[in-house]
Amino acid sequence: MSRLFESDRVLKEVKRLPVQVLKRYEKMWFVPARKHVTVSVGESLRILRELQGWSQATLSRKTGIPQSTLSGIETGRIRLGAERTKVLARALQVHPAAIPFPGWDPAEETRAS
Repeated sequence: MSRLFESDRVLKEVKRLPVQVLKRYEKMWFVPARKHVTVSVGESLRILRELQGWSQATLSRKTGIPQSTLSGIETGRIRLGAERTKVLARALQVHPAAIPFPGWDPAEETRAS
């Protein structure tokens, strides 16, 4: 039996399980990543752009932001700014916070006293 066929069979069986059973075993199936990678704002923008399969020129056409400015943001030479963040997020169809805060973890934040 091929691995692909075997995984398809298992997937079909798992989909038949009641939701309560799946929720009970969900924690056992989830394995957190061992490595965490910190990315800059520019790297975050580049990753989101590449996930869409777009070049800087394509993103420039969709946003009206010059390609040279996008290049500068991605390389860290130009600051992003709130208005550019909103325009880019709209074009990339992501929440605006996904661009300037790619690695933000609320669990690591301390509460104000």
